[in-house]
Amino acid sequence: MSERRAAPTVGQVVLGKRLQELREKAGLKREEAALVLRVAPATVRRMEMAEVALKIPYVQVLLETYGVAPGEAAAFVALAEDANRPGWWQRYHDVLPDWFSMYVSLEGAARLIRSYEPHFVPGLLQTEDYARAVLDAGTIGQTGPDTVERHVSLRLERQRLLEREIPPHLWVIMDETVLARPVCSRAEVMRGQLDRLLEAAEHDRITLQVAEFASGPHPGTYAPFSLFRFAEPELPDMVFTEYLTGALYLDSRREVSAHLEVLDHVTAHAASAQRTRKILREYRERY
Repeated sequence: MSERRAAPTVGQVVLGKRLQELREKAGLKREEAALVLRVAPATVRRMEMAEVALKIPYVQVLLETYGVAPGEAAAFVALAEDANRPGWWQRYHDVLPDWFSMYVSLEGAARLIRSYEPHFVPGLLQTEDYARAVLDAGTIGQTGPDTVERHVSLRLERQRLLEREIPPHLWVIMDETVLARPVCSRAEVMRGQLDRLLEAAEHDRITLQVAEFASGPHPGTYAPFSLFRFAEPELPDMVFTEYLTGALYLDSRREVSAHLEVLDHVTAHAASAQRTRKILREYRERY
């Protein structure tokens, strides 16, 4: 039986979809592929859906069965071996929920991240003090200083992707509530966070917009969500939306299009990047 993982890497998602495409191109059903491997059809399905790690001997047999040329098969196997390696975030398994592991993987592989955030500054832009204040407030569902510090460390580690030579383009729309509601009683925490946002607003790979109170309600007010776009043509746009005890990952064209439409609508009605910098400075002065 294939080895089960807590959450797939982006590489496993891409290669699983590619395996499915190759099987369908070869005109085989999952039951027929399973007969070749002498396993249950569910094993083939789990590999294609990235619910398990890609067992290399199985991959090699399937590629041969699907008529993939030796050179292409060797390259596929090399990618599968790399995709099966645990991501850096695995060392935070003690505090990282299974459903969020996939988010960190998507975040690290995306070339564009568009987010709507109605409550807090997005994790990629939080200062250490702000992150600690949010986590201390109990938003992670657990208490205790050790747990909080592990979460803060993970959040700061995630931010390293913005320091890459070619980082993803991060495009964030925050409700004005994020700025108006302090996360703790210490004003210096919000001042430091606003300074960080003003610094980020000058980055050529970061776009910040504020949805002002004065602009009224908009279609995105239901919940925070993020849309990921990737360089790999095999991987479609994906949407992440979080709720109290878990999250949903959406990749159907209909659902992704609906979220993209909302993002475009909110983007058009939110403050421009230039006005957003003015709003950030005004809130900075209030604290």
